[in-house]
Amino acid sequence: MPASNRQTIRDLRRNSRSAVLQRLYFDGPMSRQALGTATGLSSGSISTITAELVAEGLIEEAGTVGSDGGRPRNLLRVRAGCAYLVGVDVGETRVRVELFDLDLTELARCEHPLERDGHDVDTVVRHISEGVADVLGQASIPLELLLGVGVGVPGIVERRSPDGALVHGQTIGWDAVPLEARLRGTAGLPEETPFFIENGAQTLGRAEMWFGGGRGTADAAIVLFGSGVGACVVTGGTILEGTRSSASEWGHMTVRVGGRRCRCGSRGCLEAYAGAEALVERWREQGAAISPDTDEESAIAALIAAAHPRDPGTAPDPAAVAVLAETAEYLGAGLSNLINLYNPERILLGGWAGLQLAPYILEEVRRHADAYSLRYPAERVTIDVGRLGPDAVTVGAATLPLARFFASGGRRSEPAGEAGLTPGQAGWRASLLLRAPASQG
Repeated sequence: MPASNRQTIRDLRRNSRSAVLQRLYFDGPMSRQALGTATGLSSGSISTITAELVAEGLIEEAGTVGSDGGRPRNLLRVRAGCAYLVGVDVGETRVRVELFDLDLTELARCEHPLERDGHDVDTVVRHISEGVADVLGQASIPLELLLGVGVGVPGIVERRSPDGALVHGQTIGWDAVPLEARLRGTAGLPEETPFFIENGAQTLGRAEMWFGGGRGTADAAIVLFGSGVGACVVTGGTILEGTRSSASEWGHMTVRVGGRRCRCGSRGCLEAYAGAEALVERWREQGAAISPDTDEESAIAALIAAAHPRDPGTAPDPAAVAVLAETAEYLGAGLSNLINLYNPERILLGGWAGLQLAPYILEEVRRHADAYSLRYPAERVTIDVGRLGPDAVTVGAATLPLARFFASGGRRSEPAGEAGLTPGQAGWRASLLLRAPASQG
């Protein structure tokens, strides 16, 4: 006998609270009248729900707005200090931890560097735990107001284990690592504090789709270009994620049979040609004198300076120019596969290396992507730079507990799956504009 899909009164109540919270968060401040129109709820339901949310400290008055000949209407907004979020980026070279309020204003951050082969599980767990404790201590946040900790990681995230998310990170030597279970009860947090584990490219994609260059787009691909490369693919407004899709591992598609050895162990992967680590290595092979101790960000900056010297009297380094040109072609070819497979309306290039290189290679990337793509999907896609800056992975990680907060109608004691969200304008905008890169390329 098929299961009933009828909703209980409790379900309806939670969904109504969720709708009000989401509208106020993404489109607020709003009046009660505007909320009724936006959510389709009756004026009586809006009055009751907003009274509850005000009493619980989740929303607050935000001034008034005039009406046509009537009394001014009171505006409401989500209260930024009613709850807090932690976002973690387990990157290739460091673990970054940031604490946010609900407006996504950064309240505290810390970073722990990782050695070149430093993704030992115990080390990463310790860095995350110490980082969470550090940022909470810096801001003196009451633990009961913490919604949870979102963590972006390299690799595929599997959620079929009863112990929580497992991470398959082949490039860093992780095989079914029970990261969620390892993190529970750490950093002095209560045992019930939720941890949300997701691929780093996926968390970048969430951030750009909710708050950045992907807003208003149903079909998109957001590329994380750092030491390696990955992608978040969105089709019909849904992120392809988890064990249902390995789209985030786009960097390990084969672009050259029998090509360069990739960190994953295979040959000819896109990442072996287009990742920042590969760029530096290829330039070194062409004779560049780069110390083994030079970090990747400094090496990429040096590569750009050699290819595009600021002194008009200095000739560009031919090897650096050739490496950038080859990188643009491989990246464009890789994007063409996303274009042909998923027909996105928009592709966004993000990640620290992507943002650093975009002003110098983006036009060539667009040209090669168009040349390698089928005509019809190529004509409807735009390729631009992400809008949230090089640290957007932590913002995206913080959206994981935020999504649960909305889906549960603001009740921390009622777990729920992620609700569909329709971003608009609200208090988060000013916070995230500060993170945007100075130049969009």
